[in-house]
Amino acid sequence: MKIYRLTASAEKGNPWAQFKLDQPIGPKETRQFKNIDEAKGAPLIQQLFYLPFVKSVSLSEKIISVERFDILEWEEVIEEVKEQLETYLNEGGVVLEAQRNDKIPVSVYAESTPNPAVMKFVANKPLVPQSVEFKNIDETKNSPLAKQLFHLPFVKEVFLDTNYVSITKYEVAEWETVVMEVREFIRSFIEEGNIVLTESPTPLDIEKKEQPEANLNPIEQQIVSILDEYIKPAVASDGGNIVFDSYNETEKSVHVVLQGACSGCPSSTFTLKNGIENMLKEMMPGKITSVVAVNG
Repeated sequence: MKIYRLTASAEKGNPWAQFKLDQPIGPKETRQFKNIDEAKGAPLIQQLFYLPFVKSVSLSEKIISVERFDILEWEEVIEEVKEQLETYLNEGGVVLEAQRNDKIPVSVYAESTPNPAVMKFVANKPLVPQSVEFKNIDETKNSPLAKQLFHLPFVKEVFLDTNYVSITKYEVAEWETVVMEVREFIRSFIEEGNIVLTESPTPLDIEKKEQPEANLNPIEQQIVSILDEYIKPAVASDGGNIVFDSYNETEKSVHVVLQGACSGCPSSTFTLKNGIENMLKEMMPGKITSVVAVNG
């Protein structure tokens, strides 16, 4: 996931302030927005217009320029605006929505996983800022793509990650008979500029058991660090995800949540015992005796 950093500047008495980014977010040609109505399709710019002192905004590849009304000076608010922009971007906020009539060249390929019930569909572009799992259609209010996929009668669960969709099917269909239909549906959905996720999911939506690192003790922080660095990339390549749940210091047991292709996978027990558990035991000698999936 990209991390954006901004620098803010404004000359005293000048109604304009500039917020320069360390990487591109906007169009090569500058776009001007005089009011919130003109910012339709530009969620980031709309957020700025909710600030009562913002008069107009211009957006270019790496610069956001904001004009203020004469009700205050930039020195009073410029750092706060900079922080709000950084937070919005680093939480996966949308800068410009793709126009539905603008075709985005997209390719999607299907990839089998160790779980025979799950197929992974990989796109050539980012889809979501962080992983999110949907167990049923009632959970898809923030994901038009997931909601549409649940209308297919054989879809049981949907898991979205950076650039792929993992779909768990019911036994009513075989992948060889439906994989092309699903692949083409996902490709067309993205190519037409439809929104995959309407807003960044909250931690409760994504990894409900994952806690902020500040709330973890040193052993738990080490476990999370090992999972993030060594385990997650491997399970992600198989269309799944693993989330730290808890650590029992008395029993020296680690509890995790399996998502996507990992959830319900016949080989997940083997992976837990012979892969994850052995690695944690080796890297944290004397501190780990077992790894257990709370949803396994």
